[in-house]
Amino acid sequence: EVQLVESGGDLVQPGGSLRLSCAASGFTVSSSAVGCVRQALGKGLEWVQRMNGGGSIKYEAFVEGRFTVSRDNAKNTLYLQMNSLKAEDTAVYYCAQIEGGYWGKGTLVTVSS
Repeated sequence: EVQLVESGGDLVQPGGSLRLSCAASGFTVSSSAVGCVRQALGKGLEWVQRMNGGGSIKYEAFVEGRFTVSRDNAKNTLYLQMNSLKAEDTAVYYCAQIEGGYWGKGTLVTVSS
């Protein structure tokens, strides 16, 4: 059974940092296409980044070099390091296994002073 469990969401001040984790089971992240999607309140879903099994990463333009994705193959876990956070980054962040269309339940990031 494929499962993705996100964690690390929190309340942080503008300019602050957070690291989100996505623990995967039922598939191997190092050989799968995975990504992070977010949804702000009242808005649609938008991709944050996508990474294929070969490790090639595509970030959406709004990331502007502030976010970095990495993976720990031994732990089968993905990480999203988010720096220089802005109020507009406030959203629920989901981890997704792209080929199978599996999603986690999300973790809430709130950027506010």
